[in-house]
Amino acid sequence: MKASNKLNLKTLGITIFILIVLNVLGSLFFHRFDLTKDKRYTLSETSLKIVKQVKNPLSIKIYMQGELPADFRRLQQETKQLLEEFQAYNNNIVFEFVNPMENENESMEMVKSLYQKGLTPVNITVDDKGKQSQAMVFPWAIAVYNNKEVNIPLLKNIMGASTTQKVIGSIQHLEYSIADAINKITKDRQKKVAIIKGNGELSEIHIGKLLRQIKESYYIGPFTLDSVAKDPNGTLDALKKYDLAIISKPTETFSDEEKQVLDQFIMNGGKTLWLIDQVDADMDSLYNDAGATLAYPRDLNLNDMFFKYGFRINPDLVKDENGSPIKLATGEQGSATQYQDFIWKFAPQVYPTSQHPIVKNLGGIKFDFASPIDTLKNGIKKTVLLQSSQYSKQIGTPSEINLNMVTEETSPKDYLNKGNLVLSVLLEGSFNSVFENRVLPFKESSFQAKGKPTKMIVVADGDIARNQLDKNMMPVELGYDQRTGNLYDNKDFMMNCVNYLLDDTGLINIRSKDVELPLLDKEKVYENYTTTQFITIGLPILILLVFGLVFTFIRKRKYSK
Repeated sequence: MKASNKLNLKTLGITIFILIVLNVLGSLFFHRFDLTKDKRYTLSETSLKIVKQVKNPLSIKIYMQGELPADFRRLQQETKQLLEEFQAYNNNIVFEFVNPMENENESMEMVKSLYQKGLTPVNITVDDKGKQSQAMVFPWAIAVYNNKEVNIPLLKNIMGASTTQKVIGSIQHLEYSIADAINKITKDRQKKVAIIKGNGELSEIHIGKLLRQIKESYYIGPFTLDSVAKDPNGTLDALKKYDLAIISKPTETFSDEEKQVLDQFIMNGGKTLWLIDQVDADMDSLYNDAGATLAYPRDLNLNDMFFKYGFRINPDLVKDENGSPIKLATGEQGSATQYQDFIWKFAPQVYPTSQHPIVKNLGGIKFDFASPIDTLKNGIKKTVLLQSSQYSKQIGTPSEINLNMVTEETSPKDYLNKGNLVLSVLLEGSFNSVFENRVLPFKESSFQAKGKPTKMIVVADGDIARNQLDKNMMPVELGYDQRTGNLYDNKDFMMNCVNYLLDDTGLINIRSKDVELPLLDKEKVYENYTTTQFITIGLPILILLVFGLVFTFIRKRKYSK
C-alpha cells in the first residue's frame, strides 16, 4: 500500500475517532453558544426555571405566517428563534406557525374565532418604495397545556410609535411574553392577593382588567373590612392568610380599628399596594354646564399611618405641561359638534426615568389628578419609581378646576425649581407600627410594634388602576383612553408592582432586558435601492463565484503537472 494511502486512512481514522468522541461528549453535556453582542438568544435563569416546569406536552400556535410586511417578518423570525431556544431546553415544548388568512373559505371563521378569544388583529399601512397598502396581521400566539389555554401577545402597543419602533419594543419583550405565558399555564398558583373593600374603593368593574390579569398568576379575592367592627381579631387573622393587600382609591375614612388591622398585617410581613387619591377631584365632575369643579382635600384618616411608614401624600394636585391629550367641544358647524385636541395638565403623562426593574423599558403612564409624595427619613429604603416632568408644579387645594385651563399660556419660568414631583415610591424594610407606644383601638395578644421585613408601593393616584367602560358597560383595556384612542402602559406598571411585591422579580428582570436591533434606514434604502440590492444579494454571489474560479484555477494548476 502506498504511503499516501496509508496517510489518508490514518487521517480518516483520526477524523472518525474525533467525531465519535465529540458525539459522546455532546450526549453527556449540553450547551448553547450565543454569539450575539447583547446575548439576545441566551435565556435568563428565570426562563430556564420556567422551562423545567413543563412536564407534559405544551403546544404553542403562532398566527404569523404567510405574506407579512418586512417589520413583522423580523418579529416572526425573532419569535421562531427564541421558541427554538425554549424547545432546545425542553422537547415537551412544540410550536407551529399558522396563517389565519390562508384559506379564503375558512378565513372569516378563523378571524371570528380569534376575535372571541381576545386576539385582535393589527391593521397597518405597508410602505413599499413609496407605494402604500393596507395589511391585517395577527401578532398573537396561543399556548395550550393540560387543557388550559393562554394568549401570548407578541406585539407591544407603544403609544405614538411607528410600526418599526413597536416591533423593536416587542422583540425586547419577547422572552418575557413567552416565559410569562408558560409560567401562568404550568405553575400552580400559590400567592394570595386581597382586594380591600369597605371604604368606598373602586368597584370590581372599574378594576376588572387588572383583576383578570392578576387572577392568571395568583389567587385573588375581595376582602371587606366591615367585619372589623364586630370581630377585629378574626378579621386580622383572616387577612394574615393573604400575601398582598391592594387598597384602590378609598373614598371613606378608615376607623382606628381598621387601621390597626392593616398595620398589623404589614407588621407580620404582608405586602401592600396603596393607590390613594388625597384630593377629591375627577373628570366626570367637570363635564357639566359650568365645566368646573371644586377640588378639595380628602380625609382618609391615614396620614399618621403613612407618616410613621416614611412618606406623606400632600393634599395638592400636580399640574404638568406634559399632560395627556383631551378632546373638547369648541363649537358647531351646521348640526355637527366640532371637537379640538388640547393638553390636560392635570393628567400627567409620565415616562419613567428610573432603571428599577418595575419601571425600566415602560412607556407612558397616565395619571388623573395626582398628588405629590414627600419621603421622610426613618431608616426605610425608598426608591422613586415615577415622577412628573421638570415642567410641573403643585397646586394647593381647595381650588377650582375648570376646562378653560387648557387655554392658559405658560412659560418655563413658571416651573423653575418646581418640577420632578414624586408620584410613586417603593418602600422596603422593617416598618414600625403606627400604634407603637399608643393605646390600641382593640386588644390584640400578638401585637407587634416592630414589623418583619416587607415591601409596599405607594401611588398618589387611585385612578391609575381604573379601566374605562365601553357602551355596553364592559371594561376596556387598562390604560386605554377611549376619548383619544391612546394606550398607556398602566397595566404593565401595575402588574410589575404586583409581581415585585410578591417576589416574582425574575419575570420583571426579563422584561427589563435590553436588546439591540440593528435595522436598515428605509429612506436610505429607497434612495440607493439598486446599490443595496447588489450589496445584500449580488455581492455574496460574486464573492462565491470569484472563490470558485480561483479554487478551480489553483486545482488545475496543481494537478495538471
